[in-house]
Amino acid sequence: MNLSIERHYFPGNNTPEGFFSYYGYILGQREAEKIICIKGGPGTGKSTFLTKVGERLAEAGENVDFLHCSADENSLDGIVVTDKKIAFIDGTSPHIIDPITPGAVDSIINFGDFWNDKKIADQKEDIISYNEECSRWYKIAYNYMASAKCIYDNLSNITDEGIEISEIYKLAADIIAREYKKYDISIKAGNIKRFFATGITPNGTVSYVKSLLQTMKKIYLINVPEGYSNTSFMNILLDGAVYRGFDVEAYYCPMDPKRKIEHLLVPEIGVAFTTTNKWHDLEPWEIYTGEEDRREITMIDINDYLSAYYAEKNAGILEKLSKLYSMMLNESISALSRAKENHDLVEKMYVRNMNFEKIDTLVEKTVDNIV
Repeated sequence: MNLSIERHYFPGNNTPEGFFSYYGYILGQREAEKIICIKGGPGTGKSTFLTKVGERLAEAGENVDFLHCSADENSLDGIVVTDKKIAFIDGTSPHIIDPITPGAVDSIINFGDFWNDKKIADQKEDIISYNEECSRWYKIAYNYMASAKCIYDNLSNITDEGIEISEIYKLAADIIAREYKKYDISIKAGNIKRFFATGITPNGTVSYVKSLLQTMKKIYLINVPEGYSNTSFMNILLDGAVYRGFDVEAYYCPMDPKRKIEHLLVPEIGVAFTTTNKWHDLEPWEIYTGEEDRREITMIDINDYLSAYYAEKNAGILEKLSKLYSMMLNESISALSRAKENHDLVEKMYVRNMNFEKIDTLVEKTVDNIV
């Protein structure tokens, strides 16, 4: 049996800014051999198609990245056959993807070819009503997230003030000296891919960071206080790799999707830096795959650089802010769940009017063309 590497992450996420997309980083036009954009409505079989193709390719020994949907982590928005540089991406709202270089790189699969137009048109009013209700709940969810972000910022500001920042810079410099010093600064900077390892979904916060660490030879497991921004620390580590010509993968925090890196991978040298806290907890024993796993894990606790006096002095306000943040985040998750209920009703209307036998035939044809 061929062994393959299967990784999981979110290319887009629910955030205080609304739906935030990093889909443009999945495969670049010059990098890709093929990018297949999949078009079609909810319940038309796009995710099932992606799952079946991805699983079949993994069984055949291909390394596959599974790109999950933040509206439903059990659904896929894409797959990437990493070694062959082939991507299949759901190109429908809210992450609209269209061909950039049609024919040469991009093509389209239209799942509208597999549905019954008339029967779906007969349900027009219900579909529109459920979609409108779904949109209303998303607006409520994002308003709660925006409120959570205000509380989160207060939590960050207070926590960051108590951190000995000079010691954090020394820590980052020590890590760079340890991991990068034998590599010269490169004329050409490395590339950065940006995604999310943790998603805010209707079922709560879901993290796939463990799947991303499988091939990493050395892992820095960094425990951080809730709300600690760590933007400088992780960006120093990122810059140190990129300036030496290494391509990196940066996985961002959904509460601060433009600035705060939660996890950083440098695949070429097999080094990963991953943060843990109450929202994406990870213990060393969860990383190891068995007795023969010889990967090195280095533990770092940022709490060691937090003034004990300061932490004790501000314990009350930090606890209050933490509770308020959890409450607002849980309210947003509840609203996402209500949005999903309406989305599921729309899906059912499409499901009963689809020809899934034709989709299964397409799965077989697609796999045969790749393997």
